[in-house]
Amino acid sequence: MNLAVIGAGYVGLVAGTCFAESGNDVICVDIDEAKIATLREGRVPFYEPGLEELVRRNAKEQRLTFSTDLAPAVRHASIIFIAVGTPQRQDGGADIEQVLATAKAIALAMDGPKIVVTKSTVPVGTADQVRLFMADFTRHPFSVISNPEFLKEGAAVEDFMKPDRVVLGGEDPKAVEIVRELYEPFVRTGNPILVMDTRSAEMSKYAANAILATKISFINEVANLCEKVGADINEVRRAIGLDRRIGPHFIFPGVGYGGSCFPKDIRAMIAMGKPNLAMDLLRAVEGVNERQKSLLGEKVKGHFGPDLSGRTLAVWGLSFKPRTDDMRDAPSIIVVESLLQAGAQIRAYDPEAEEEAKKIFRDRIRYERRNYDALKGADALLVVTEWNEFRRPNFVYMKELMKNPVIFDGRDIYEPAELRRLGFIYYSVGRRDG
Repeated sequence: MNLAVIGAGYVGLVAGTCFAESGNDVICVDIDEAKIATLREGRVPFYEPGLEELVRRNAKEQRLTFSTDLAPAVRHASIIFIAVGTPQRQDGGADIEQVLATAKAIALAMDGPKIVVTKSTVPVGTADQVRLFMADFTRHPFSVISNPEFLKEGAAVEDFMKPDRVVLGGEDPKAVEIVRELYEPFVRTGNPILVMDTRSAEMSKYAANAILATKISFINEVANLCEKVGADINEVRRAIGLDRRIGPHFIFPGVGYGGSCFPKDIRAMIAMGKPNLAMDLLRAVEGVNERQKSLLGEKVKGHFGPDLSGRTLAVWGLSFKPRTDDMRDAPSIIVVESLLQAGAQIRAYDPEAEEEAKKIFRDRIRYERRNYDALKGADALLVVTEWNEFRRPNFVYMKELMKNPVIFDGRDIYEPAELRRLGFIYYSVGRRDG
């Protein structure tokens, strides 16, 4: 099929590339000329494992092209995906101005029947709004389908190529069937393509992210209670995770969630409930998460005192999760800012997020090339993001490098007994001996 993807950001680029990988001819359009120039050179402007290789291969085989010109791409395509940003408004809701502007541009460029698919995460009712809005600018027939994405940063290519499910919302059965056919190569193992109305499809994305965020805030709240009463959250987590009604996923304690989805989508759902629905549960989820981001800084000050002047602290991990360079709403921002305000000097290492971190912290912290370099003369180490290379370090060497053998483990990736045996002072989240 001939496809156009409007918006070559994270969602749009992954979708367009994976569609091309399955044999479709795809044009990815973006107004950012520098981004398009970078993509034409075969470089991806953000870190996502496996994506750049696919971009280069499909561009070389001429199935994937990049452009700043929307109109020719629309005329080329039978299906047009809208994957532009929906930034957070001041009241917490999602701003769909870019979605509507793109819909208008598509309508004005149409030269025949088209299927328009909203891929951006949008408030419930947006597909209906897009349909009515476009009708004012074109006489050509078109259908609007809602097709929310469920991609995990760091595993987006695999998630797209092997989805747990594909959700399609639409009231035009013929258009839904065409989009369904587009997705058939990705669900050959039998995972379902779910067809529903557009509003239910739009809500599905928000509900999925909300329940995952709720699980994270819940386990963090229980972890804090475990510390208070002398229980061990890892033992509790294993016990409840074996219950098939609960499961073992997303119940790992830590310093809170971040990224481009969970924080924004929780706030958008709260905004959707106004003025009649208070959305008390989701407000609590957000409140617990914001408090959890301060936990590690509080533990550091509890150990060294509130004044950290003259202290050098090593930070491992700045991105909001491993396998991405995304710093949006990352817990590390709260952690590092609180330590800087208390007078500490920060030496940080992250395998991929250094450039993004520099946009936030600039020269207020020192960026190291290796994780061990951050430890030289450090009064303590803070583990903020659980990159795989941090899981089995050389503790003996670490102790030699550090001024004080103190570790604040914000992701519970180390064993307290082992570190104490090696002479470390060890703090973790929710564990009796941490």
